[in-house]
Amino acid sequence: FNSLNHDMTLTEFKFIWYMEYSHRMWGRVVGLAYILPATYFWRKGWLSRPMKGCVLALCGLVCFQGLLGWYMVKSGLEEKPDSYDIPRVSQYRLAAHLGSALVLYSASLWTGLSLLLPRHKLPETQQLLRLRQFAHGTTALIFLTALSGAFVAGLDAGLVYNSFPKMGERWIPDDLLAFSPMLRNIFENPTTVQFDHRILGVASVTAVTALYLFSRKIPLPRRTRMAVTSLLAVACMQ
Repeated sequence: FNSLNHDMTLTEFKFIWYMEYSHRMWGRVVGLAYILPATYFWRKGWLSRPMKGCVLALCGLVCFQGLLGWYMVKSGLEEKPDSYDIPRVSQYRLAAHLGSALVLYSASLWTGLSLLLPRHKLPETQQLLRLRQFAHGTTALIFLTALSGAFVAGLDAGLVYNSFPKMGERWIPDDLLAFSPMLRNIFENPTTVQFDHRILGVASVTAVTALYLFSRKIPLPRRTRMAVTSLLAVACMQ
């Protein structure tokens, strides 16, 4: 308010305040949803030794996620006397917060499904091993694409170019490598950040499509086929 938004009303401030407050409260509810049942199951002796380690890791991730959120928000409140830009959180901390959330969500889902659904005993054929490796590589690519989206959000890079597939009138913009040293462009140049996110997004959809087509050549259980088909549908919708 002191440095930029002089005309903000109390009602406008309350709106963004409640957005942040709701997010924090929801995060604390998630923490309780992990820790309270885990404590109860632990005391009842219902957890096996491997599951105890898994539960401790998940609860630790929940706490770490909250700490990262505080660390991220703190960066948006720091005074930057040499900057006349709008106040914003660090894109590095935003990416770390998002990445941690994705790991926590994926680990929770994987753990839950592992308990609810028995694992298929399939013969370890060469094709199946290749499919598993392909799936792991696609997962890593999607994760990287999501993290690059955090840099787009943190730098407001989506506002730089709003045409697709070209960026303005060019396939490769002139200011793609405007920053020095060159490595800074990947993380701090809004044009490069948006360009990388576009390339990674297209690569992710291509990889998911190729994974689906490859899976059609292999005899797979119905549940696995449903998972691969759902992945393709969600990728296209995204």
